[in-house]
Amino acid sequence: MRPLASSKHLIIFVALVSFFGIDSYAQPTSDTAIAWFKAKDLDVEGVAFKDTENDFDRLPERAKDKVRKQVWDLSQFPAGVLVRFQTDSPVIHIKYDLANARLAMPHVPATAVSGVDLYAENDEGVMQWAAVLKPGNTSINQKLLDRIKPKSDGSQRRFDLYMPLFNRPVNLEIGVDANSQFGKAPARTEKPILIYGTSIMHGACASRAGMSISSILGRRLNHPIINLGFSGNGRMELAVGQFIAELDPAVIVIDCLPNLNPQRVAERCEPLVRQLREARPDTPILLVEDRVFTNAWIRVGADSFHKNNQAALRGAYDRLVADGVKNLHYLPATNLLGNDHEGATDGSHPSDLGMMRYADAYEPVLRKIIGK
Repeated sequence: MRPLASSKHLIIFVALVSFFGIDSYAQPTSDTAIAWFKAKDLDVEGVAFKDTENDFDRLPERAKDKVRKQVWDLSQFPAGVLVRFQTDSPVIHIKYDLANARLAMPHVPATAVSGVDLYAENDEGVMQWAAVLKPGNTSINQKLLDRIKPKSDGSQRRFDLYMPLFNRPVNLEIGVDANSQFGKAPARTEKPILIYGTSIMHGACASRAGMSISSILGRRLNHPIINLGFSGNGRMELAVGQFIAELDPAVIVIDCLPNLNPQRVAERCEPLVRQLREARPDTPILLVEDRVFTNAWIRVGADSFHKNNQAALRGAYDRLVADGVKNLHYLPATNLLGNDHEGATDGSHPSDLGMMRYADAYEPVLRKIIGK
């Protein structure tokens, strides 16, 4: 039988893999000459409360008995949370365990559900995508990125590491060359933009964490974001509102219509806005309409459902304004997913294209509200 490959061919193949870096960021790593740092000790954005049960939870531990179990469980997935650091290391390693054995979902890949997503600062100071981790099991110890170019001015490069969208990382550490410099990146001092929403804001169905709507907006606006999207459970609840009211964001966005019907919108929108306005008299509040299913054009009743949902929100907005509620803003659904019916994975949840389009619709409105 002819051998599959000679030793000469094997040497050539290994050399090509080494040179071209084929899947280099997904290779198991060794601790030799690597210095490890706990991510929780760095500059963490998107964690709004200090009294959390786990490192990157999105609600405080005391919310456990106040919000519905579904909301609490989802709050332990660190959607929108990122760790900011800087280093001149030529290589970056990652290790962590996953609390949930479900690495992927039918419509969301493992890179987004359970992986981390790395962005790096270029020489112009703009954050650009650099690497994504592709988890194959619940215990991860991998080289995320190697052969990192030094900055032209010799300074340390800043990195943003986005956390998994639908899984909980445990004991996450970042590893760098032991001879390199490493530390926290300068923290952004602006008040965060807070978004309370559904699975769409939570991150379904981005291909990786950095492509969620909140992550895109954070980069475009160079602004901290608090993502309170809860998949299937963004329902304008006062129990969630009481924790939002504790915070002091630059703007509060309410984007919950995809998880509601017109009756629920009419019942819940005004009480939630009044709750928030009582606690935060001057904080801008932005109400966002329901996106339209990309296949609503062919489904009986879908168009009318969305129109009724949107009409209920507009009615609540008009009543609040007429009653003297100030600094209340409104974002129509016109271009949230675009108009070519190509912006969603399953008709409902944005693909990466849809996430970009959502961000395109949000960006000018938020810029105007926060004066940026």
